[in-house]
Amino acid sequence: MIRIALRMLVGDRLKYIGLVAGLAFATLLITQQGSIFAGFTRRSGSWIRDTGQADLWIMDPQVEFTEDRKAMQDSALLKVRGVEGIEWAVPLYKSYVQARLQDGTRVVVRMIGLDDATLTGGPPIMEEGTLELLKQDRAILVDARDVDDGLRLRRGVGDDGPRELRVGDRVDLNEHETVVVGTFRRTREFFWDPVVYTTYSRALRMAPPERKSLGYVLARVKPGFDPYEVARRVEETTRLRADTSDDYEARSMDFILAKTGILPNFGITIALGFVIGVLISGQLLYNFILENQRAFAAMKAMGASNMLLLRMVFAQVLFAAFIGFGLGVGVTALVGQLLHDSKLAFHMAWQVPVFGGLAILVCCLIAAAISIQRVLRLEPAVVFKG
Repeated sequence: MIRIALRMLVGDRLKYIGLVAGLAFATLLITQQGSIFAGFTRRSGSWIRDTGQADLWIMDPQVEFTEDRKAMQDSALLKVRGVEGIEWAVPLYKSYVQARLQDGTRVVVRMIGLDDATLTGGPPIMEEGTLELLKQDRAILVDARDVDDGLRLRRGVGDDGPRELRVGDRVDLNEHETVVVGTFRRTREFFWDPVVYTTYSRALRMAPPERKSLGYVLARVKPGFDPYEVARRVEETTRLRADTSDDYEARSMDFILAKTGILPNFGITIALGFVIGVLISGQLLYNFILENQRAFAAMKAMGASNMLLLRMVFAQVLFAAFIGFGLGVGVTALVGQLLHDSKLAFHMAWQVPVFGGLAILVCCLIAAAISIQRVLRLEPAVVFKG
């Protein structure tokens, strides 16, 4: 009987294609918007993931997310190094400064200062040059994407307009002349400001003088020690906040979701996809059952029970949902692959298709529950009416 039910479903090609297309479109809305939402939230922790050498991030207790700069005393570094379970600890500077390009253009950039000796916390992928070149006098690294997207300067008098920033060009950071010695590629972040890397001591010289200048302490935990236990010891010893990389990323993500309209905006679109799925599948299923009520009535007349008819209807619904969901997720994955290197934030975590599948299943079950009432009320005598 299940085979008969599926043949009834696909027999009316137009309505079958319409039902599958509607469910696929609803799946596309839900999974695509869910993936973009996941991509945006994931970008809020990109810089933390790129700075992957450290197990612990030690910072001022009032820091709420990655761009919330609240500096500490330099003595915090020595205190952290003295905690049992810490293998090494290095300073990290991070602040916003004004850059002036050779053509006079001024750009606000994020300046990150790395430990002079180890250069721990540097960019994940060097495109031109090496990280060691930062030890040269006045050296900085710039992001290749920032170069393409907005850090432009002119070649000089007689040349034909602006060009990309290149190795060997000079940039003034807070009225201090620097030289580009290399370019890197980082994971796209939620925040769009250009990023430059230099050494910690050079960053302090170029930044405005402050009583507190230490942004973070990056620390590695000795083998055999629990990072969470070591983090607790750091907090007790220094009165600072110590987070693992995952915890700091999650905290930054939660702060951005709480302070922006990303969650409700994407939530409305995802809910809209759910409503569209219910309306389309409900309408088409109801019309399908209405047009096939004589066939269902004939089955009742031949002794088919209501339970058997229910199984047939649910088989039709689940089959259409499976095909529609597969098409919708496939199109979403294809779009995400095509736009992988674009500015669009897209990350299809495994939770997204699982949530999308459950949403489409609920859509179809609601539609089936509405439509199936007519099947249960059918009288076998319908088959003998004109």
